[in-house]
Amino acid sequence: MLVLLTNDDGINAKGLLSLRKELSEIAQVWVVAPDREQSATSHSLTLQYPLRINKIAERFYSVDGTPTDAVMLAVHAILRKRPDILISGINHGPNLGDDVSYSGTVAAAMEGTILNIPSIAASNASENPKHFNTAARFLRKIVRFVFKNGLPKDTFLNINVPDKKGVIKRFKVTRLGKRVYNDVVIEKIDPRGKNYFWIGEQTSIWEKEDDTDFAAIQKGYVSITPLHLDMTDYQAMDQIKRWKIL
Repeated sequence: MLVLLTNDDGINAKGLLSLRKELSEIAQVWVVAPDREQSATSHSLTLQYPLRINKIAERFYSVDGTPTDAVMLAVHAILRKRPDILISGINHGPNLGDDVSYSGTVAAAMEGTILNIPSIAASNASENPKHFNTAARFLRKIVRFVFKNGLPKDTFLNINVPDKKGVIKRFKVTRLGKRVYNDVVIEKIDPRGKNYFWIGEQTSIWEKEDDTDFAAIQKGYVSITPLHLDMTDYQAMDQIKRWKIL
């Protein structure tokens, strides 16, 4: 089994290295990841300048681009064989609800799915993660299962694991929750009296619904959310077809 690992936290991230160590016991693992943090880059490709690949060690490469760039370069320029599975992570922090649309971690798994590679985005669902080994051991089981059984067409998994010691004994299959954002743009003044802005919430809450990824993590479960490439709203199509525009 050939596993491709990438992330958006950068080539030296603890979550990535922990997963590499765990999966190396059951597979040939290749790492192709950004050379620096690329959080919230979403599904962006670098088109304005050429990309460079740096071989750090055997089957261990960094690229000076986004997570999506890393997947593209891995498949089309580095690996001689198509991966059996792609895993993006383990992310340093959660990727839940609406946040997946911004996530470089999720975008890399999306790119793998576009390339017809069974793909998984994996995150430690803590803002200050410590126990990456717990998530890595759980993902080892997932990798074995997906390698044997595959995934539905055009579908990839977004997995969030609670940050705790021990063995994972329970999970829930969930849908994406809805985050309620507060203070998304924070305005401050620099020492010279000029205004500047940080994008990012100070505090956030989510809508309280039992079947969401947020609820599963809050209750101590692993959240497994299947995501699909086709974002078409088929119900809305029927409604919009009845519009009298012309």
